[in-house]
Amino acid sequence: MRRSNRVIPLLSSTILAVAATGASAQERHAYFGQTHQHTSWSLDAYIIGNTVTGPEEAYQYSMGQTIKHPAGFDVKIKTPLDFQGVTDHSEYVGVVRLANDPTSPISKLPIAAKLKVTKDNSAMNIFQFLAGSIASGKPLSELIKPELTGSIWKQNVAIADKYNKPGQFTAFCSYEWTSMPNNQNMHRNVFFKDCAKVPAAPFSALDSDHPEDLWTWMDGQRKAGNEVLAISHNANLSNGIMFPTDVDSKGNPLDAVWAQQRMTNEPLTELKQVKGASETHPDLSPNDEFANFEIMNYLIGIDNSSGKLHGSYAREAYENGLAMQATRGYNPYKFGVVGAGDSHNTVTAYSQSNFFGDHGLVDATPASRLAGKVASGMNVLETGTSGLTVVWAEQNSRDSIFNAMQRKEVYATSGVRIQARMFGGWDYDRGLLANADWAKTAYAGGVPMGGDLPAADDKVPSFIVSAVKDPDDGNLDRIQIVKGWTKQGQIFEKIFDVAWAGNRQPDPVTGKLPPIGSTVDITKATYTNDIGAVELKAVWTDPEFDPSLHAFYYSRVLQIPTPRWSTYDAVKLGILPPSSVAATVQERAWTSPIWYTPTPAAVAKAERGLTVEDLTKAGAVALTNDQLKELVVGKTFKVRNRVTNQNFDVLFGEHGQRVITELNGGPSNPDDVLQIMHPSTSGSTADYEIKDGHIVTTIDGSPFELTVYTSGDKYVAARSNEFGYANYEVQAVIQ
Repeated sequence: MRRSNRVIPLLSSTILAVAATGASAQERHAYFGQTHQHTSWSLDAYIIGNTVTGPEEAYQYSMGQTIKHPAGFDVKIKTPLDFQGVTDHSEYVGVVRLANDPTSPISKLPIAAKLKVTKDNSAMNIFQFLAGSIASGKPLSELIKPELTGSIWKQNVAIADKYNKPGQFTAFCSYEWTSMPNNQNMHRNVFFKDCAKVPAAPFSALDSDHPEDLWTWMDGQRKAGNEVLAISHNANLSNGIMFPTDVDSKGNPLDAVWAQQRMTNEPLTELKQVKGASETHPDLSPNDEFANFEIMNYLIGIDNSSGKLHGSYAREAYENGLAMQATRGYNPYKFGVVGAGDSHNTVTAYSQSNFFGDHGLVDATPASRLAGKVASGMNVLETGTSGLTVVWAEQNSRDSIFNAMQRKEVYATSGVRIQARMFGGWDYDRGLLANADWAKTAYAGGVPMGGDLPAADDKVPSFIVSAVKDPDDGNLDRIQIVKGWTKQGQIFEKIFDVAWAGNRQPDPVTGKLPPIGSTVDITKATYTNDIGAVELKAVWTDPEFDPSLHAFYYSRVLQIPTPRWSTYDAVKLGILPPSSVAATVQERAWTSPIWYTPTPAAVAKAERGLTVEDLTKAGAVALTNDQLKELVVGKTFKVRNRVTNQNFDVLFGEHGQRVITELNGGPSNPDDVLQIMHPSTSGSTADYEIKDGHIVTTIDGSPFELTVYTSGDKYVAARSNEFGYANYEVQAVIQ
């Protein structure tokens, strides 16, 4: 293993007690669990063929017992989990499954006749009947009576209590709140700390599909002594509404109260599950060579659809949160991360080599999975294995694991059992990791993942990262630290390779570390661990730290390439792997971030920047549509970014297209175009229109408005997503 040559000498080894930690914190262990699981009690799971197994079987499977897949074959997890929450959809939960169970009291109710599957009443007919009532906003009164919903929830709670074995296996009382306005995913998984204090029934999307109303209900639970938290999931399928920056789901302007309510109730988001990853997207992070991991983008239930990227990914939310903190004084996006499943099979596949699908009978066989079928907007080939949630907790109990999730000392994996840690501090010694009890020193001298690093005058932060491979999977390739920051309304990110396997050296020009290589034979779906490392660790100091700027840091651990499930399936069928998805995968882990907030004194010393408010107070005037047309159409703008000092040329064509023709005296490239007047995340060309006093460019479904002001004899422009700053100085307009 080598460490990046970007590491600079650390400060003294003096330990600064920036966080109060007790002896128990120093004895925390990694516990692996599942925070998103559906059974036959979920309406959609029943319809796609999961008609028999329920929450009991879900817990049995996670504890290591052999269970039946909906298609009838046996499945068993290789290594039992430490904890789980079964999260069946709360909307009409259990009614179809239990109405078709003659031993259930629900099957005797009058409404059950409409829910029983017969020759004349198919499962799909029942689904359309119930889904139609949800979509219309007119729930069936017979199915939402408190005595019905309460009885099913009571069964759920009793099952969780039955399988909860403190010290051995933790079962949480939990459910999914399934809001889906206009097919946009806004789902949350809701976890209760103590099953003895749960409400009579869950708050469902039938009560309200607005997350603000869910949070208000959760606030009420908390006031009643019932600790509860929510985990958002599949932001990648939210069409940009999961992480808003301007208005909430009801159209009200965001404010500090909204931000605080969100963070109180929703400290976590799900970063990886069977329907894709929500860390980032190649178009949002074009300089991230590992951004193209298990990408899925569609609107649920709509075939051949796609959603907006901006507002749909966690890394951009972290960055926008910093900008909101710096410009508005609040940050709603200081959340931790988990990995999970969303399997609708009661059982969940974690291993690429033992993949058995996620959606009942739809993808139960290798042939059906490789057929390229699209179901309800979802391309089956693009689905994947379940992620895992890992907490650092004192013991395997509800209290300890819930507290770890609440304080965000939690991380996500793509399904492998990588053990990862991260700490941030001001005085970590480079030789610290040579000590067997280094974690004790790390806690005493800093904060773990999920924490806030208090500012320290005249010091540069250092970070401890450590990872140990999954004993049953591929070796480790590298550990990276992903840094994000904001300056004058603009957001930035950079990825640092800080520890890696082998004798590779970063490219002296690009700074990029060469690939680890691959031992995969895709014709046999095999690989060897002849490359990579069993363990990687490093103490890294930020070589570009600016104490005046808000920042976050999280670590990403990558394995060596191994065969993807689709390659294993292809070998089983004796065919080549499908070309539409990657034949190999680099499994990974992501830690929750550590945040840095500058002191007011540090901010005061920094360059203030130019705001729209400054401009208008000085008499600047925004151009009208006619003035913009005369100034812009058919012209080339020579522009300077006041924050980065980049210079670029933009040609606004006569027929509604604009192209970046030059950047810093040379051709534009995707790594840099994010910080020009109109970002082009897919390249340098995009359509534009002049509308309502703005130059509007829509990229990946999201409109960006540019407002041009006359300020004396100059033109200055402000971009709509830069939080009130006017960062673009027009130096010349050329015919």
